[in-house]
Amino acid sequence: MAAERTVLEAEAIDFARALIRFDSVNTGDNATIGDGETRAARWVQQRLEEVGYATDFVEPIPGRGSLVARLTGRSQDVGALVVHAHLDVVPVDDGTWKRPPFAAQVEDGILYGRGAVDMKGFAGGVLAVARAFRRNGVVPGRDLVFVFVADEEAGGRWGARWIVENRPDLLAGATEALGEVGGFSVSLGPRRRLYPVATAEKGSLGATLVAHGPAGHGSRPLPGNAVVRLAAAIEAVAGHRFPVVRTPALVRFLDVVGRELGIEFRDGTLDSQLASLGGIGSFIGASARTTVSPTVLRAGDKTNVIPATAQAGLDIRVVPGGVALLREVLPSLVGDDVEVRWGILVEPIEAPADSALVDVLQRAVSAEDADGLVVPFLLPASTDNKAFARLGIHGYGFTPLRVPDGFDTFGGFHAVDERIPIDALAFGARVTERVLREA
Repeated sequence: MAAERTVLEAEAIDFARALIRFDSVNTGDNATIGDGETRAARWVQQRLEEVGYATDFVEPIPGRGSLVARLTGRSQDVGALVVHAHLDVVPVDDGTWKRPPFAAQVEDGILYGRGAVDMKGFAGGVLAVARAFRRNGVVPGRDLVFVFVADEEAGGRWGARWIVENRPDLLAGATEALGEVGGFSVSLGPRRRLYPVATAEKGSLGATLVAHGPAGHGSRPLPGNAVVRLAAAIEAVAGHRFPVVRTPALVRFLDVVGRELGIEFRDGTLDSQLASLGGIGSFIGASARTTVSPTVLRAGDKTNVIPATAQAGLDIRVVPGGVALLREVLPSLVGDDVEVRWGILVEPIEAPADSALVDVLQRAVSAEDADGLVVPFLLPASTDNKAFARLGIHGYGFTPLRVPDGFDTFGGFHAVDERIPIDALAFGARVTERVLREA
């Protein structure tokens, strides 16, 4: 099979494997992070420069390197397209993996390794396309800015955010960006396959609930126990359902899928209707409304002492236009006895769901999968597109993969034994090549 692949496909697979072999784990703590990101970025730099690219390597602090290269297009009247992939990965627990997480083993046509999905597979494909364009003298319609960054998994402070704040010149003239999360095929009935493209992302906001009460000995229960107050507040928050917000991305998704399945999605039954779609349904359900998840609890440290305070950390993902309602509703849910301490809001972002770029994605997918249907959706998480949005760049999440029916690509993010079929990587390289030629 490998001998039959084109140079583009073979390089995409080989480069993905090579990048996985760099241990570029991002713990979020610089003291425990090695130089894997820098070594990976330098390796990408070599692969690009050997085919004639001029590159810019940036390293804000030792070990946190990123790389940028530009391919000049035919027209400077059209904004440049940023094509980005992050080179860091989340930590692994080697004891739970059946295969070494950084060995990039291929078994039965499946590539295993940390970053296979998130997102060294796409990085390898983009690198292969960039090289193919230079080798073959391809001049795209507009400038392409290839960006391989550090630190996405911890918020991008030393990667995309640093470039936006300190080297915006590297992204000069860019109006759109293409990166994660999306583009993975999802079966829809016996024939159709969806290829979701993230045209928007929820905002993120941390908050802390703080309950106060009298301290005392655990043998003498006291009214107003801070832990009990906090527990009641957590139950109220967890039980609340914010209303469905029909953002443009959600409207397009429900309209397209509804027509294909012959159903009408209604707000009151949306969760159960989406559940029938499988894994993608739960993903879309999470994007349909603001969500609040209690994630961290802190209280006393001795069982025989009633603490004076108890705290709960909340992970909040807010839909576009939903911040005001959130700030009104959350304090009313927890009551006067519990304080809400708000964290820093990362604003939601939205790009046009009916842009010419989305049309390009559809044509590229159709050329490789006649039954493929590109459909916008709202990503309930965050990517580096949020950083690029600060420069007015509209971000789209689309890293194309055609996977077998039932293969849960979304579930592979940060998972044990992360994996992807190598045929899907070859498909992704072909589609990406078409997109960047036409975009």
